[in-house]
Amino acid sequence: MDGKITKMPKVAKVKNKAPAEIQITAEQLLREAKERDLEILPPPPKQKISDPEELRDYQHRKRKGFEDNIRKNRLVIGNWLKYAQWEESQKQVQRARSIYERALDVDHRNVTLWLKYTEMEMRNRQVNHARNLWDRAVTILPRVSQFWYKYTYMEEMLENVAGARQVFERWMEWQPDEQAWQTYINFELRYKELDRARQIYERFVMVHPDVKHWIKYARFEENHGFINSARKVYERAVEFFGDEELDERLFIAFAKFEENQKEHDRTRVIYKYALDHIPKDKNKELYKAYTIHEKKYGDRSGIEDVIVNKRKYMYEQEVIENPTNYDAWFDYIRLVENEANVDDVRDTYERAIANVPPSKDKQFWRRYIYLWINYALYEELEAEDIDRARQVYKTCLELIPHKIFTFSKIWLMFAQLEVRCKNLKQARKTLGMALGMCPRDKLYRGYIDLEIQLREFDRCRILYQKFLEYGPENCVTWIKFGELETLLGDIDRARAIYEVAVGQPRLDMPELLWKSYIDFEVSQGETDKARQLYERLLERTVHVKVWLSYAKFELNAENPDNINVELARRVYERANDSLRTAGEKESRVLLLEAWKDFETEIGDEDKLDKVMAKMPRRVKKRQKIVSEGGVEEGWEEVFDYIFPEDEMVRPNLKLLAAAKNWRKKQTLPESIESNTVSEQDKENEHSDNSGSNDES
Repeated sequence: MDGKITKMPKVAKVKNKAPAEIQITAEQLLREAKERDLEILPPPPKQKISDPEELRDYQHRKRKGFEDNIRKNRLVIGNWLKYAQWEESQKQVQRARSIYERALDVDHRNVTLWLKYTEMEMRNRQVNHARNLWDRAVTILPRVSQFWYKYTYMEEMLENVAGARQVFERWMEWQPDEQAWQTYINFELRYKELDRARQIYERFVMVHPDVKHWIKYARFEENHGFINSARKVYERAVEFFGDEELDERLFIAFAKFEENQKEHDRTRVIYKYALDHIPKDKNKELYKAYTIHEKKYGDRSGIEDVIVNKRKYMYEQEVIENPTNYDAWFDYIRLVENEANVDDVRDTYERAIANVPPSKDKQFWRRYIYLWINYALYEELEAEDIDRARQVYKTCLELIPHKIFTFSKIWLMFAQLEVRCKNLKQARKTLGMALGMCPRDKLYRGYIDLEIQLREFDRCRILYQKFLEYGPENCVTWIKFGELETLLGDIDRARAIYEVAVGQPRLDMPELLWKSYIDFEVSQGETDKARQLYERLLERTVHVKVWLSYAKFELNAENPDNINVELARRVYERANDSLRTAGEKESRVLLLEAWKDFETEIGDEDKLDKVMAKMPRRVKKRQKIVSEGGVEEGWEEVFDYIFPEDEMVRPNLKLLAAAKNWRKKQTLPESIESNTVSEQDKENEHSDNSGSNDES
């Protein structure tokens, strides 16, 4: 045996390792096992007990099993409950009671254990035992509301109303939650004990001082017809919470109660009292209820008051969220002004102007400054307090950073206030200080307009001189100065002002100045001087509008020999030559169109034909698009004008074009003759070759 070699068992070799055609998944295996019930054990056979001995043997085995389970883990209450329920099923109530008591020794704070124990006693009609158990349970665990509910329910089912009331009283000593109190109240109401229910409510609202409980108390009184008592409850609630803990729900309920009693004046007083004492951020629903009430029962003024108060609240919220929202401040102030309460309006203005823009940028001050303006105008016109309006202007001017920017409107309105108060010296002093601190065009113009209204023309001249020293390039100032002197009848002085103005090296709108100067001379009947001004202007510019204006002037001028048409036509001719020299094609087109209309109006056909001969033709051209960096970006189509006069000036181009056409005509017959000569030569050669072949 030892010499023999043990052979290893043969291992079967898998020849075909390809997967099977039908694959079986784990899900399929589980489903088949479920369908075949492979894991379900058959139920044990039913055992029929036929004699007491067999019953005792069965009970002994079961008790031994339960006791073994309890011995293994006595803290598992489920084992105790199963044991006790089995004993109860065997009609062994005493044994079940003993098991429950043993379980309570293990865990006396288990709520389920107490409930099962008492339910067993009640099922077996052991009322005293159940009562004792409930008494023990609520003594050990007084905060478990379920014990109290079941205890009182049992006593009420036994029609022991006094006992149930006594249990409720014991429960209320622990000050339970709201539902317990409500249960006690409902218990008393079932037996029509309204006084007892009222007493319970009195204790309830003191133990749980919440608004909804006071409202419940008042509605209890109202539902049972005690209207005065309900009103007293609401009044006590308002006094109880005081001004600090007021809730809009209480006032809404109180107002609706009075509304149901048709006491609309009382309702209105309640709403107004609430709106005055409750913070604005906590009375949204109160506003809605008040609005609905006024729409239903109020008059026009009452409804408007409600809407105004609601809008004031909305504006108040907006300015609290964003104090620099000046549009909201404007609307808010306008609303407050309609109430005509001066103190409230002033307080609102002070709150608004206290929100100074955080930036020194003028664009952020443009809306803000109108708050000061409106404030000053209100003090002057509505409140009629001139001193206060003057103080508003002074404070505003002190606030504005004049070194960075200023507002001319404030200075001018302050001066106009002093003028209305007949204090011219102070008004001039204010405007003089403004010009010294921050000179502006608007300030100069306003000051000059004031002096013109006061007919102080010498002061106006001085101001214009200062104004022109400040801004000599301002053409409007020169024009206004000249118009003032013209109005005063000092023509030479006005002409001298215009001469100085047109001699300035830099002007912002010179065309307006020259036009005003020319119109001035025309209005004075100085046609020659106006013509000289046009000539001087054309030395500086050849703009087409100047030529058109010059031609119109010549046409309408008063000449002794009635040569207006010839003078105007001469201006058109000069303009055409000048613009052709300058190369202004589009301006020439405008000029020729105006010249054509002029000749059409005059009715001279020969002259009109000459003008029409000068009209250009419009052609389309292509030109390269070159960017700023010098890169070609493609081509674009442009329109150009070709004038007949320009083509006549360049005769060499016409000569070259005619020569080119003649050359084309000459080259065509020469090519035909050369072709015929070559064909004849080829025929002669062919005939010579054929003759030599014959000879050979």
